[in-house]
Amino acid sequence: MKDNFKILAQYVKDISSETPNVETYLFVKENISKYLLNIDITSKALKNKLIEVNVTLKFEDKNANEKKSYFEIVYAVIVRINDEIKDKKDLEKIILCEVPTKISTELEKTFLNLVHNSGHPEIKLDKKFDFQKLYNEKFN
Repeated sequence: MKDNFKILAQYVKDISSETPNVETYLFVKENISKYLLNIDITSKALKNKLIEVNVTLKFEDKNANEKKSYFEIVYAVIVRINDEIKDKKDLEKIILCEVPTKISTELEKTFLNLVHNSGHPEIKLDKKFDFQKLYNEKFN
């Protein structure tokens, strides 16, 4: 099966880890299991059938605790869409599902490196990112 796109580049566009002080770090270490991972995907059309796809992962405490850390990564992927792709629905599926699925291993590794290097080496992702499921939930 022929891919509907080609990845030309992928890179960390923005990365952030914020833990203001040691008290916060110790508090977070005890409570990080309550943190939630949020995934957001945006895109920007470039020229010549190129699209920049940005996958943002935010790992944060949604509770009103004063002591909290914040972890965020924006992973950018530059793709060229095949000329045969004309339908908006096909394009949406490529951007929101196929491209993120293709880079998911590298995305997960980069994200976990951020969290681990921020002092939380025990954090693991319970399951793989399922962009197909996220796409289906949004559009079906």
